[in-house]
Amino acid sequence: MASLGDIGLAAAINILTAFAFLLAFAILRIQPINDRVYFPKWYLKGLRCSPLQGGAFVSKFVNIDFKSYIRFLNWMPAALQMPEPELIDHAGLDSAVYLRIYLLGLKIFVPIAFLAFSVMVPVNWTNHTLERSNVAYTSIDKLSISNIPTGSNRFWTHLAMAYVFTFWTCYILKREYQIVATMRLHFLASERRRPDQFTVLVRNVPPDPDESVNELVEHFFLVNHPDNYLTHQVVYDAKKLSSLVAKKKKKQNWLDYYELKYSRNQSTRPYKKTGFLGLCGSKVDAIEFYTAEVERLSKEIELERVKVMKNSKSVMPAAFVSFRTRWGAAVCAQTQQSRNPTTWLTEWAPEPRDVYWDNMAIPYVSLTIRRLIIAVAFFFLTFFFMIPIALVQSLANIEDIEKAAPFLKSFIEIKFIKSFIQGFLPGIALKIFLIFLPTILMIMSKFEGIISLSSLERRSATRYYIFQFINVFLGSIITGTAFQQLDKFIHQSANEIPKTIGISIPMKATFFITYIMVDGWAGCAAEILRLKPLIFYHLKNFLLVKTEKDREEAMDPGTLGFNTGEPQIQLYFLLGLVYAVVTPFLLPYIIVFFGLAYVVYRHQIINVYNQEYESAAAFWPDVHGRIIFALVISQLLLMGLLSTKEAANSTPLLITLPVLTIWFHLFCKGRYEPAFIRHPLQSLRVMKTPTVK
Repeated sequence: MASLGDIGLAAAINILTAFAFLLAFAILRIQPINDRVYFPKWYLKGLRCSPLQGGAFVSKFVNIDFKSYIRFLNWMPAALQMPEPELIDHAGLDSAVYLRIYLLGLKIFVPIAFLAFSVMVPVNWTNHTLERSNVAYTSIDKLSISNIPTGSNRFWTHLAMAYVFTFWTCYILKREYQIVATMRLHFLASERRRPDQFTVLVRNVPPDPDESVNELVEHFFLVNHPDNYLTHQVVYDAKKLSSLVAKKKKKQNWLDYYELKYSRNQSTRPYKKTGFLGLCGSKVDAIEFYTAEVERLSKEIELERVKVMKNSKSVMPAAFVSFRTRWGAAVCAQTQQSRNPTTWLTEWAPEPRDVYWDNMAIPYVSLTIRRLIIAVAFFFLTFFFMIPIALVQSLANIEDIEKAAPFLKSFIEIKFIKSFIQGFLPGIALKIFLIFLPTILMIMSKFEGIISLSSLERRSATRYYIFQFINVFLGSIITGTAFQQLDKFIHQSANEIPKTIGISIPMKATFFITYIMVDGWAGCAAEILRLKPLIFYHLKNFLLVKTEKDREEAMDPGTLGFNTGEPQIQLYFLLGLVYAVVTPFLLPYIIVFFGLAYVVYRHQIINVYNQEYESAAAFWPDVHGRIIFALVISQLLLMGLLSTKEAANSTPLLITLPVLTIWFHLFCKGRYEPAFIRHPLQSLRVMKTPTVK
């Protein structure tokens, strides 16, 4: 059990680590040689030029303006200056609304923390329950509900605060849901018109012996949507064509390189060897060789294109159907087209950047089977991950380590080593175990047959959150003493589960504090440093870059990574809402995370990230729903905890809380969620397409 000193050591390590990362970033970002790493978004928009192109030789690579080093923290106020409407124009609605999740955390937890420390901490601290008991405790435990004696009337304070915290959270959630829904509708209405806004994706086109897919789609929509149908494009399986285009792109890049090389020194023609990796074979003129290769591949591409168009087997049972008005597209996308609900499936077409082409032609029956397989696979993945979680939790229990390895006792009992193991090591070990999980979950979502990148990320985010809840939250609490408690948990009755978890919650506050510091504080600072993209950019620039196009591709702007970032944020909402009443000492650590993360990710969105797609904040219902879930879980666990404290009089009032919370969620779902899954026909009727020539 980590003491206040252990937490202090962990805080010192993480604060120093975060400060070192931020200081390194502040210095590296102003070096001209790193400009493309820390400001790639401006290069992609064509609004920034490389500082390496002009000036003295030394100043091209190293910033010699010493005044800029004094202002090394000016990136923080600069990140906060851009107004939200301008941010939406610059980075899109997805990015702007994603930042509102961090603001939402501050809006919820800052007032809650103020109330908790003003009301509940004095109520907890002024008891002497732990001092008079034989239980091992720390100073943090004296600030928690554990210091309240069994059956005390002081539990009414915690009950009242649970109601206050719930009402405040619901008020902020409703207000934010309304704002984001309005932002989405305004964004869709005012956005510059694009073809995908008038297009519907049709899948599972049924086979017809008398008509091709192309003819069948045209006939179907001319009959059923005669006034609004405009045109369509069937989907082709063109993997070979795509491969040829990629090869031509590489050859063209080499041709550009040798032409540039020759233009700088026209006294000598560039040559290359035609063998393996250019190390062997006959020596030929490089420009003539790659010119011939580009011409050859251009002819192959044209032949393959004609072949794909003529081959009926290349046509997939899917098509993009365009309409004359958004209203017509909305009617088609939001209605059933056939008596058979498994054919002629229609939905709003993702924007071109958002389409995941590999899943476009998966049959309806196959989709159902795939989802079943993935559900079973995810269950076993979640269950078996309990093993490393139990091992991580055993690190936080010095007694278990000493029993398993008695020869380490003298070493472990050294004060610094003991504080390091209990206060820092469990958090970093858990972070390492979770590194590969997002990749696995994304592969599982792709196997399911989802057709858009945004939907893939949302599905992966849902599974990641479930995994975090079961393994990181519940698993860390239940397996605090490894498999002994786990075995007890499995074999006890269902109505005893909340009590078991409730007893364990205050004991695990210190572990979650260390995890927040490692993952939240140091993790945010590491995010802005961009150490991996920095190293890879310079390696590519040194070894692979031949042309300016290569240099642009060597930049890795990255994206927000909704499938990993949002579930991680939701874990902090869960911890904050659960521990707000139980151990308020955890709240300041979460507030620091939300504040630091907001500044860091605002800077990254403005200067770095280049989003792959724009979903117009379609993810917000998931954000809202997961916070509601965390709120209900916090209420149920508080109920279980108070039942162990013989506070039976408070149980009827506590049962009312989750009921009211679920009712509130259903109200918000019916009031605001339709704006995120449908388009209102009233506002779309007057929006017609531009004239098609």
